[in-house]
Amino acid sequence: MIVRVEGVHASYGPALVLRDVSLGVSPSEAVAVIGPNGAGKTTLLRTIIGMIRPTQGRISYDGQVCNGLRAFETARLGMVYVPAERELFSGMTVLENLELGSYRNFRNMPERLSFVFELFPHLEERRQQFASTLSGGEQQMLAIGRALMGCPKVLLLDEPSTGLAPKTVAELYRQLARLKTAGLTMIITEQQVPLALSLTDRAYVLEQGSIRLSGKSADLVGNPEIKAAYLGVT
Repeated sequence: MIVRVEGVHASYGPALVLRDVSLGVSPSEAVAVIGPNGAGKTTLLRTIIGMIRPTQGRISYDGQVCNGLRAFETARLGMVYVPAERELFSGMTVLENLELGSYRNFRNMPERLSFVFELFPHLEERRQQFASTLSGGEQQMLAIGRALMGCPKVLLLDEPSTGLAPKTVAELYRQLARLKTAGLTMIITEQQVPLALSLTDRAYVLEQGSIRLSGKSADLVGNPEIKAAYLGVT
């Protein structure tokens, strides 16, 4: 496993959010974490990358325990997080935002720019526009493109479809499928469960801060509980 979470508990102040969560992700695997609002999906990703420190349990990356590392340190190791809020620099251009993403990979910046622009051609067309002038879909592409500039080994995506039109979501997931085919390891939280299960190899169902179910994504599609709760099928 390149990422392993073992018996993790995490809190916001006195409020316990994650309860004894364990999961693993193998190299080149795409894994989904699905569940209702408030289940702890975002907290899980933030705990994995070091924005939140677990109160119990262990998180390891490529065999190295990283509980005490901060987010910028896990990013240097190769785990890069794309938050649902995107957190772009709105007063900077598309190109400037992308260049910031290559801070630990500056020598390969021209090559990575070509890769990102080939993946998301709209970004190249708008390279001199301010990030604030982009559509929601373009901003999401820019957030992912900025993460890719650093050559991550593991990409953590929090609710990538949030607030996007169906056509834009479909295009975004086509590009994520390309990244998966290229061998990029991904952990994705998502409320659009059919999309997440169609992209990923395995999935975990997180409810009330605990893992309720897990298995191959193709198997979970046929699970009666998943159908009823997340796929609108009875």
